[in-house]
Amino acid sequence: MILILNYDDCRLFKNFINTEMKASLKLYLIFTLSVLFLQSCNQIPKQDASDDWHSLFNGKTLEGWTPKVKGEALGSDRLNTFRVEKGVIKVSYQNYGSFDNRFGHLFYKSPFSYYRLKLQYRFVGEQVKGGEGWAEKNSGIMIHCQDPKTIGLDQDFPNSLEVQLLGGVNDSELRPTGNLCTPGTHVYIEGKRVIQHCITADAPTFYGKEWVDAEVEVYGDSLIRHYINGKPVITYTKPIKDIPEDSLNHLKPLKSGYISLQSESHPLEFRKIYVKPITGK
Repeated sequence: MILILNYDDCRLFKNFINTEMKASLKLYLIFTLSVLFLQSCNQIPKQDASDDWHSLFNGKTLEGWTPKVKGEALGSDRLNTFRVEKGVIKVSYQNYGSFDNRFGHLFYKSPFSYYRLKLQYRFVGEQVKGGEGWAEKNSGIMIHCQDPKTIGLDQDFPNSLEVQLLGGVNDSELRPTGNLCTPGTHVYIEGKRVIQHCITADAPTFYGKEWVDAEVEVYGDSLIRHYINGKPVITYTKPIKDIPEDSLNHLKPLKSGYISLQSESHPLEFRKIYVKPITGK
């Protein structure tokens, strides 16, 4: 069927479009946008799994963290070694007369297995009197730590894997950071068991008080990798307890453990501490 409109019909139709339809369209658009806005207000935002970082430090207190200082019971820190000031965790020796080998570790409350851990650190001030020469501008992030409840009263370090943090002491000496040290443990690198205590990373030396980004990527006992300022610096596998060679067939692989921050006699600061679970193996 063909509809034939005369001039007056066309004029009336055009006026309808220009008035009634425009008004209706405006009301429809306003209504639609209002509904979408209200829905967006009530909707819980979805976190992107690739950006699912969780903070371990609230910037105000040591909530979730417990100190273990050599010679003291778990939870005791009489000299206030670990404290929070201006949004950072400070490792301070302000109340120490001498270090006296009081190595300390600040443990996070939960163990981890498959995850990425990242934080920033920097060395500040001067080493406290009585600290070892090798401990100047020396600290660490300990991963796969034994349960802090099992650490002996006078035990220096937890059985763990240490992401060693070093700073340059003088311009003529390179001291790469992000190394691996193995208190009470061993690892495999390129398929070979490595029993030396510290393994140097392919990382730069930082001589000043600049903040450095440190990150660890952990896949249970399958693969562990250290990063400094976003660059991978060392990779290893199969962490195990330090046991005799003839007991290797009965070893228990280290697939998980606690995280701790170390005090070894040189003041330093930690901030922006985040962890992200890894679900894919």
